[in-house]
Amino acid sequence: MSPLQHRWQSPVARMKLVAGCLLLLAALLYVLATAMEPRHPAWGYLASFAEAAMVGAIADWFAVTALFRRPLGLPIPHTAIIPRSKARIGQSLSTFITAHFLATPLVLSKLQALDLGGRLAGWLRHPDNAEAVGRQLVGMARFGADSLQDERVRQFVQTRLTKRMRKADLAPVCGQILEVLTRQGKHQAMLDESLARLDVLLQDEDTRALVANAITAEVRTLRYLGLGKAVGGWSANKFVDGVSALIAEIANDPQHALRTRFDEHLEGYIERLRHDPGYRLEVERIVAQLLEHPATTAYIQSLWSELTEWLKADLASPDSRIGQRIVRLTQGLGDALASDTAMRNWINERLLAAAPAMLERYRGQIGAYIAQRVENWESRELVEQMEQSVGKDLQYIRINGTLVGGLVGLALHALTQLATG
Repeated sequence: MSPLQHRWQSPVARMKLVAGCLLLLAALLYVLATAMEPRHPAWGYLASFAEAAMVGAIADWFAVTALFRRPLGLPIPHTAIIPRSKARIGQSLSTFITAHFLATPLVLSKLQALDLGGRLAGWLRHPDNAEAVGRQLVGMARFGADSLQDERVRQFVQTRLTKRMRKADLAPVCGQILEVLTRQGKHQAMLDESLARLDVLLQDEDTRALVANAITAEVRTLRYLGLGKAVGGWSANKFVDGVSALIAEIANDPQHALRTRFDEHLEGYIERLRHDPGYRLEVERIVAQLLEHPATTAYIQSLWSELTEWLKADLASPDSRIGQRIVRLTQGLGDALASDTAMRNWINERLLAAAPAMLERYRGQIGAYIAQRVENWESRELVEQMEQSVGKDLQYIRINGTLVGGLVGLALHALTQLATG
């Protein structure tokens, strides 16, 4: 379909054609009635009707056309009103919208009636909406995972983290962490675990052999007499059995003296970490050495690559665990909000509390944007848009003007004939 055919199929174009045809019909009727008027008085009535109809049609055509453009392209004053008044129209529209649609009492009243907390809960509970949120968040996460694989991003993040760790005062933090673990008794569990692992290690035959060889090497006199191996093996067994018995004793006695000494030693270590400048410097030195060591850098890079690869693979999968988790969390949030009236009320109250400040802040900007947008609108586009919106009704004005003008002309002619008859 050609642009011309498409143009004439629009409702506005069809109504323009109807109005134009009525004007042409009135003109033809006027010519015919004027020619036939000497033959019968009735033609005079038709001629008056057609004449007035033409005047009404042309007057209304001029008025309608003058709104959007210059009639016949002539520079007639007070025509092409809309294109020439864009700035004033934009400002008036801006003032109208900000005053009657963005007034604070009106917006607050509408927000209060909407119950946005309840609407949000209902929306999030719907499976399709939860999946839509999940898809959006997974897409954002996939973009982030792709970005993290870029060497420049990895280097930037690693450099920032390294600098931050160098500047961080980790000694007090380590002290606080150990203090929390101590209060919860985690340090005793760690001691039990360490002793249990030591016991397993000592009971190993290879460990016993290693201890026996060490004892044999130290007892040289017995080695010369040929008793070193036997005595070493016996001593190793005694040593291992003694240590195992001590470990069992500690494990079965929560008040064992070794546990008390361990508590005291740990408390002193925590105190030094939190307040001793020497310990603080030592921790900083150890951290700096770790960060500068090539093995640490290689490990961080390997960990970074594995993490980003796992994220990318999971997010690319149709059965992404992260995506499913996001969907479940979204639906769970909707269910939680739906069952929690206090939380929904809190959301509504926060919105109502925040709305006035936001309206005061952005109302002027919204109005200025509307005014600027209308003023910068290209005249031809503005005219086309407005004609498509109200042009059909304006063409009815032309049609009504033709018919009403004709009836007025007919009535005037009848009155004239009555008065002169």
